[in-house]
Amino acid sequence: MSAEMAIEVEGLHKSFGHAHALRGLDLSAPAGEVTGFLGPNGSGKTTTIRVLLGLLRSDSGRVTVLGGDPWTEAVRLHKDMAYVPGDVTLWPNLTGGEAIDILCRISGPLDAKRKATMLERFELDPTKKARAYSKGNRQKVALVAALASQAPLLLLDEPTSGLDPIMEAAFTESIREVKAEGRSVLLSSHIFTEVEKLADRVAIIREGVTVEAGTLAELRHLTRTQVTAALDGGPDGLARLPGVHDLTTNDGHVTFAVDDDQLAGVLGAVSRLNPRSLVANPPSLEELFLRHYGDELAAVNNGSQK
Repeated sequence: MSAEMAIEVEGLHKSFGHAHALRGLDLSAPAGEVTGFLGPNGSGKTTTIRVLLGLLRSDSGRVTVLGGDPWTEAVRLHKDMAYVPGDVTLWPNLTGGEAIDILCRISGPLDAKRKATMLERFELDPTKKARAYSKGNRQKVALVAALASQAPLLLLDEPTSGLDPIMEAAFTESIREVKAEGRSVLLSSHIFTEVEKLADRVAIIREGVTVEAGTLAELRHLTRTQVTAALDGGPDGLARLPGVHDLTTNDGHVTFAVDDDQLAGVLGAVSRLNPRSLVANPPSLEELFLRHYGDELAAVNNGSQK
């Protein structure tokens, strides 16, 4: 494995009986970066993370985490990893603070000052028994433990599940701090805006296989920018320009998609039409994701209309 990679997975296979959870998955997470890991329930994300944690043994493929094999070197590697699942279970008779201390002992040394900062930021009372916590507060315990540790690698599987928008903002601030410290994060999330704000690169998986991977800039380069302009005159031949697709006009506004490699020339043509306003939006992460899952969404919508 390259020293620049916190995680490197090649051709990962994992089956449960006749069910194939992973079918040759590839995944790279560079050290010091946030890697977004996207896919719906059942796509293989959690299975992958469990293999990375050494909780499951792969059937075949190569898996390296922080330079080691997570199955044979789990004890050593866990001292350098912090894990937050999407549904946290705690020891009911322990306080939140006691649970945080135990979790930090597993995942590396505890930074007491940072622990105090995280408790305040996430508005968590560490003196309450875990059995009295709501789902959101149980999630906060795991987050505080992970963020208060000095673990070089954070594995986060739907970490903001059950949190309100204010706490999601606290999470975003914290991950940016972690990244600034040079630590690595694998972030699995259904919240596209969360991943889009934080991730340096993204891997999208479908049915146990990586179908897209790269930086957001690289992935956006594979698709089209949406342009809307307010014109006093007509579109004057814009639809015939190379790279322009699906042009429509409505009440003085023209909307179309344009291939990124043709964007400069098309915007130049629009500017010569003296637009009153012009907005060009790159595709969102959600739109990139739906390139691979749009057929499933259409099937769901068609089924609901029957």
